[in-house]
Amino acid sequence: MGSLVAALWRMLHPSSLLLGAVVFLLLANFFKNRIPKNYPPGPPRLPILGNFFQLTLKEPHLSIQKYVKQYGNLFSMEFGAWSSVLVTGLPLIKEALVDQGHNILDRPILPVRKRIFKTDGLIMSNGQEWKEQRRFTLTTLRNFGLGKKSLEERMQEEAYHLNQAIEEENGQPFNPHFKINNAVSNIICSITFGERFEYQDSQFQEMLRLLDDIIGLEVSVWSQLYNTFPRIMNFLPGYHQTLFRKWEQLKLFISHVIQNHKRDWNPAEPRDFIDAYLTEIEKHKGDDASSFNEENLIYSTVDLFFAGTETTSTTLRWGLLYMALNPEIQEKVQAEIDRVIGQSKQPSTDARELMPYTNAVIHEVQRMGNIIPLNVPREVNNATTLAGYHLPKESGYALENSWPGLSCSFSSPPFCKNLPLSPRTMRS
Repeated sequence: MGSLVAALWRMLHPSSLLLGAVVFLLLANFFKNRIPKNYPPGPPRLPILGNFFQLTLKEPHLSIQKYVKQYGNLFSMEFGAWSSVLVTGLPLIKEALVDQGHNILDRPILPVRKRIFKTDGLIMSNGQEWKEQRRFTLTTLRNFGLGKKSLEERMQEEAYHLNQAIEEENGQPFNPHFKINNAVSNIICSITFGERFEYQDSQFQEMLRLLDDIIGLEVSVWSQLYNTFPRIMNFLPGYHQTLFRKWEQLKLFISHVIQNHKRDWNPAEPRDFIDAYLTEIEKHKGDDASSFNEENLIYSTVDLFFAGTETTSTTLRWGLLYMALNPEIQEKVQAEIDRVIGQSKQPSTDARELMPYTNAVIHEVQRMGNIIPLNVPREVNNATTLAGYHLPKESGYALENSWPGLSCSFSSPPFCKNLPLSPRTMRS
């Protein structure tokens, strides 16, 4: 008996235990992530890590181009526990999102987003909750956009304030980043909060800084590591923990605004999105199946700011960058603006049809300045066939890239963020 115990103890040497654990993890990963029959092909994967190190986080749309050439417009990759199918090329994207849209409808609940939003809000919710929140938000924004003060009037008002802020620079070079963020966010504020903020407002500036920091942290390697190894990363320090703290600060800011609204809220006269949502909560009180609650109001409001502010602001900065780099195009646009609108009138949507060159330039900026080249991922909610390949239910999610080959960064113009612009060379 003593010799048997001694033999077992020798077998349980730390190095043997470590080797056994590694073998167990490799076998578990193999059986868990076995490739289904007729699944889209893809590059070779490392055990556990998958293709994590084969996708460049700074310019992911460029790093996948070699795999598009090798495997075609539909191929698979793996990031830790997440199996992904990447779809490129307009015809195939149309087939996936339009023809097969009912089968590829949900959003995957990535660990970072689950930690912050659970499964609520507008962007990450699925099923009946997503339909309820989306329908209500679209209707409400449309009502307030066409109410006493139209969306166009709000934009014209904010354009005036933005021009005033630019004039205060007295013709000196400046970074347009936060000035544009102020203007774009204020339009959302006027609909969501019922008021716009002065550009010097400290609370408003703090909210914009939080948004800016969060976007940078969400695309960092720390967030991607958290999405790949959430259980391990929960116990480790790093910028992912900073991201969670900043999200909580932003949610707390929105919560304070909601509490202020409740003090003088009149259900009969909704002033903005928050008032309308509070009325909807009251209407569904006692209905356990309803998704309308104060927590979801916070998440939906944050989603509106997150999706609306950065995307529009970054697109405008791309436009400024391209105008600065192409002065001959800038001159033609300015000439058309002077001819159709003049220097004293505010621009309006009615003038768009009379300005084909400017309209074409705006569309080209949107094409070239592709600010989310891999788009927001979707999940296969019903087993389907795409381009002859089988996509099992909940087996992975699709990342779309509608403009393969574009040379642009993931969220911000590569050298526009710190590029000083001067009103002397950049005309309105």
